[in-house]
Amino acid sequence: MEEAQALADIGTWVYDMPASEIVWSREMYRIFGLDPSTRVTLEAYRARVHADDIARVDRSVQSSLASGSSWEVEHRIVRPDGSLRWVFVRARILRDAQGNPSRALGAMQDVTDRKRVIEELRASEERSRQRAALVEWSREAMIGLEPDGKITSWNGAAARLFGFVESEVLGKSITLLVPDGLRAEMVEALARVVGGENVERETIRRRKDGVKLEVGIVMSPIRDAAGVVRGISKIARDVSDQRKAERALKRADGQLREAQKMEAVGLLAGGIAHDFNNLLSAIVGYTELVLDTLPPGDPIRNDIIEVRKAGASAVSLTRQLLALSRRQVLQPRVLDLNQVVQNLDRMIRRLIGPHVNLCFDLAMDVGRVSADPGQIEQVIMNLVLNARDAINACESGDEGTLTISTANVLLDGDAANALIAKPGPYVMLAITDTGVGMDEATIARIFEPFFTTKEKGKGTGLGLSTALGIVQQSGGAMGLDSRPGEGTSFRVYLPRTQRELSSLYSVPPQRLSHRSWETILLVEDDDQVRSLARTALRRQGYQVLEAEHGELALALCEQHVGNIHLLVTDVVMPRMGGRELAERAAALRPEMRVLYMSGYADDDVLTRGIATDEVTLLQKPITPSSLARKVREVLDAR
Repeated sequence: MEEAQALADIGTWVYDMPASEIVWSREMYRIFGLDPSTRVTLEAYRARVHADDIARVDRSVQSSLASGSSWEVEHRIVRPDGSLRWVFVRARILRDAQGNPSRALGAMQDVTDRKRVIEELRASEERSRQRAALVEWSREAMIGLEPDGKITSWNGAAARLFGFVESEVLGKSITLLVPDGLRAEMVEALARVVGGENVERETIRRRKDGVKLEVGIVMSPIRDAAGVVRGISKIARDVSDQRKAERALKRADGQLREAQKMEAVGLLAGGIAHDFNNLLSAIVGYTELVLDTLPPGDPIRNDIIEVRKAGASAVSLTRQLLALSRRQVLQPRVLDLNQVVQNLDRMIRRLIGPHVNLCFDLAMDVGRVSADPGQIEQVIMNLVLNARDAINACESGDEGTLTISTANVLLDGDAANALIAKPGPYVMLAITDTGVGMDEATIARIFEPFFTTKEKGKGTGLGLSTALGIVQQSGGAMGLDSRPGEGTSFRVYLPRTQRELSSLYSVPPQRLSHRSWETILLVEDDDQVRSLARTALRRQGYQVLEAEHGELALALCEQHVGNIHLLVTDVVMPRMGGRELAERAAALRPEMRVLYMSGYADDDVLTRGIATDEVTLLQKPITPSSLARKVREVLDAR
């Protein structure tokens, strides 16, 4: 009997109430940690009940006495060594013939180990519940897989990320989420994980609606007790926004570097433009004066013409540098791009040749833009020539197609940022070819100054960078799409304007057939340019007063007797700039008109707001004929 009690951790006891004596079995002494020779009394028992449990034990006994039923109670006891044990007591009260309580019989079981197991199970269940909640409500998609890739678990974040609810994916292959071109990559990753590796990478996955996501994934093996891989844990996190932000930062960094590079080029170009244009004015201008004096059959006439051609090439190169650095002097007008394109039709057809099919797709309701018509023509012709060369470079030798199209577009924030433009309404001009196309490395550099894909000696590498400079200086942007073997499409975006349409081109200049008589005040600090302008104007019959700086010019305004009809002044001069001179001279001679001469856009003409519709500007380098026409134009505009 005692062995059975020991096996069950159960002791028995009898309490003689009239004698107030308790008899314990041997197992009771073991449970309480007492020597079997210890005399047990009610007080000794109660002393071993944990102080926090004694009231509950008393209530159970009192309830049993009152009702005559048995009682059950679980409580702690404190052993002599201070250790705690949990015990479960079941007892009942016996009564004598008169119905008075006489004895209590009970059994006590040590349930400490069982209770510990139960508490551990409860704690384990709680941890499992918390883990399940953690998995379910995690912000990261957590997916369980079999070794062959079948889905076994799918949390809420996975449903939110990929658009599939759990019932739609359980038992199906994880390749459900993989775009066709990446399935081999997934198979390889599964094999590595089954082989015991952890796989971590960023890749592309597909949502239920077909939208592709950039995700970061971590795949780890799930092993059994023997170390065998029985499953795969996969965690996926949407990194699309993060990568988008990184690309935007990289793009912004690239834009900053490009801006710094263009600023450096611009500073170089602007620094030399003023002086270089003065030199070119003298070279080209005096060449023109000499040619005007030589008869058609003169033997040195061809030599002078070659000098003029070289000067014209130098002028073109200077203007290209100014254009790509956004420092060219522009004379914008309100334009209809369709009209600009249509006016170039014949020239384009001559340039591209008969083997290139020219197509137009011009929107009928295209908006108006503000730009320099001559410069926009230059952009179009540059892109057309590139398209022709791309078609000619095709190995097949077949005919190609060049398409010029226009459309109204609205650039939102993302599209505008990608193009380095301000959001808003634009007119798009697209020039698309079926030529050889470009790879990503070429596209990344295509707008760089001096970068060219043409053979040595076949191109300067300034064409596209010049076009981009013109467009950006006009407030627009350029973009392109291209793939090797699939052709290229360049897109020019110019801001729409609500202003009224201007006349596209000024009246063709007529050769001056009569001598002039007006008085002109010529102000230019460069001796050669001033001498050239004085000679050209006097040959036309003008009376010329000349000054090398603004203070002398103001003195002439005060001292000259008679009218001064026109002030012709350089913008950038030492001591007093052209704008200040014009403002101070206007107070002395309000009837006097003004013609500015300028070499590049960082002159005071633009930076201080003079470049308005009311101001006339002659771009350097000047020639006798261009100066004469512009002077006559200003004087006749009454």
